[in-house]
Amino acid sequence: MGGYNIYKMQKKLKKYIDEARYVHTLGVMYTAASLAMCHGADIERAQVAGLLHDSAKCIPNSKKLKLCRQNNIVISEAERKAPYLLHAKLGAYIAHEKYHIEDPEILSAIECHTTGKPDMTLLEKIIFISDYIEPLRSKAENLAEVRRLAFQDLDKAVYITMRDTLQYLKRENASLDNQTVVAYNYYKEIIHGREET
Repeated sequence: MGGYNIYKMQKKLKKYIDEARYVHTLGVMYTAASLAMCHGADIERAQVAGLLHDSAKCIPNSKKLKLCRQNNIVISEAERKAPYLLHAKLGAYIAHEKYHIEDPEILSAIECHTTGKPDMTLLEKIIFISDYIEPLRSKAENLAEVRRLAFQDLDKAVYITMRDTLQYLKRENASLDNQTVVAYNYYKEIIHGREET
């Protein structure tokens, strides 16, 4: 396990994404490493997943759809309507094909970093939350609370992030991936179940 050349990956990635996305990516990588330290996850794997999570973000939407079709990546109805949602699935594919990442958990953490999913692994939760709370993020409501919780109670941080994201998407009338709703209900049950005991 491990032995990744993170510096080499950074140099390669920098050629394929714009500067703002690259700065965000570094923020996610460092946040993921910090959360891994805090929660006892593998720091290097967290860095790799954080670094590559948005590797497909700057690909034009029409090309995202084309690449998914060419590589037999399943496209949901929500993704067909809003192809920008595909960057996570496509990012996992790029991490595997272009950066030679074989670790299924790293690939899965990249694939579900936007929608989340029920019963995420520790690494998956770390990448999901790191993308939301990295230092340059400033717009999300309850951001200070989620940042604090991320280092104290990861499941609760995931729950609040999903709740606030769903509320925001409904307000904006934006495309919603059903996986987020399923994941939200899963974590809502965990948190409410804990509060009832």
